[in-house]
Amino acid sequence: MTLHTDLETFRFDPALRRGVEGKRVLITGSGKDGGIGQALALAAALNGAAAVGVHYHRSYSDGIATVEAINAAGGNAFPVQADVTNTSDVWASRSYVIRHLGGPPDLLICNSGLSEKGYLLGRAPREKEGESPSLRRARARKAFVENLADSTAVVNTKVDGFLYLTHLWAGEALHAGTELQIVYVSSRQAVDPGAGVPGYVLANFGVLSLPTVLRINLGRQSDKVSAFSVALPFVRTGMTDAYAEDARVWGRWQPRMLEPHELAAAFLQLLGRPAAELSEQILQLDVEAAEAGTQLCWSSIALQPQRQELRWSREQPLVVSEEGVR
Repeated sequence: MTLHTDLETFRFDPALRRGVEGKRVLITGSGKDGGIGQALALAAALNGAAAVGVHYHRSYSDGIATVEAINAAGGNAFPVQADVTNTSDVWASRSYVIRHLGGPPDLLICNSGLSEKGYLLGRAPREKEGESPSLRRARARKAFVENLADSTAVVNTKVDGFLYLTHLWAGEALHAGTELQIVYVSSRQAVDPGAGVPGYVLANFGVLSLPTVLRINLGRQSDKVSAFSVALPFVRTGMTDAYAEDARVWGRWQPRMLEPHELAAAFLQLLGRPAAELSEQILQLDVEAAEAGTQLCWSSIALQPQRQELRWSREQPLVVSEEGVR
């Protein structure tokens, strides 16, 4: 298969190489031609990474073609086929990845993700004129089952899959005594939701808490493994191309859709920062119009819970004693 992606657009200025140069990199969901994961794999492999694991599940044709193209262009990549929602599949890939990388990953990018057709949460399908009650119930049931099957797949991939990968590779890094940086790829829709993609929004919001959960669980060993999340804008891929020209979908966030190589350049710029500076951050990529073209800037998002007493409860508290509750 011939890739539609131009590899030369992923060779960047030397200043952007620092975050991947010499590293052992594993990127999940990186086999699909024209996708975000493939863009990150090309950027890493063509800018000095020691080795890159190109992971895919079903996109095996694109994935193998991506590996072959990288190696032909002077990079070092290998294919990894696994279902990240299957614990046995994830574990089975362990020794294979370590062997081909030459050790556990230094950089793990959890990018796997799916899209859903979209539906308005809590709303039933609109009624059709002349439709009988029986047909209405049958059509509503069909929509309910299919919509939630889409959402389940999205949530399982992002939440379960990212959790499994974190547990495996953080454990391997600590066992081997090596350092690991984990990046969780989320979406701006997680922090500023739009209508119609409830499973996608929920899954991507869950991803944002993983770095903190990991640090708490690692305790004193948290200095060996750092993690952060990125909330990305709309990028032109196979999942978004159908509405790439429809600003009603993405116009509230950005003046135009980004191309995959543009996102990859911004991603490498971010990876070039010190790991301690990025740790536990939620970093959002902002796309802004500028006189010279389009400006890409990173900003930090804070989702801090705030406790506020409820006056009515403070004034009338429940008192628990040996005599009961009053």
